[in-house]
Amino acid sequence: MKMAVVTLFPEMFDALLDYGISGRAVKQGLLEVGLYNPRDYTSDRHQSVDDRPYGGGPGMVMTIEPLRSAISEARQWAAKVGRDGSG
Repeated sequence: MKMAVVTLFPEMFDALLDYGISGRAVKQGLLEVGLYNPRDYTSDRHQSVDDRPYGGGPGMVMTIEPLRSAISEARQWAAKVGRDGSG
C-alpha cells in the first residue's frame, strides 16, 4: 500500500512509521509512505506557507504555490509507484 501525505509537520509521522502495526508494515514492505512538506517548495528564505486572508480579517490562510507544488509532487510519486507495480 502506498500513501502520500502532505503535511507541515512530517516529524509527527516518525513514531507512526517506526513503531506498532504501521511500523511493522513499513519494515515488511507492505506500506510505503511519502511525506511532502509544502515548506520545501517555497521560494523565500523563511519558507513561509501562510498569508493573510484576502480582504483582511482574523486568521491566516495557506499560500497556494507551495501547497500546489507539494500536492503535485505527491501525486506524481503515487502515480509512478502505482503504475509499474514494483513500489
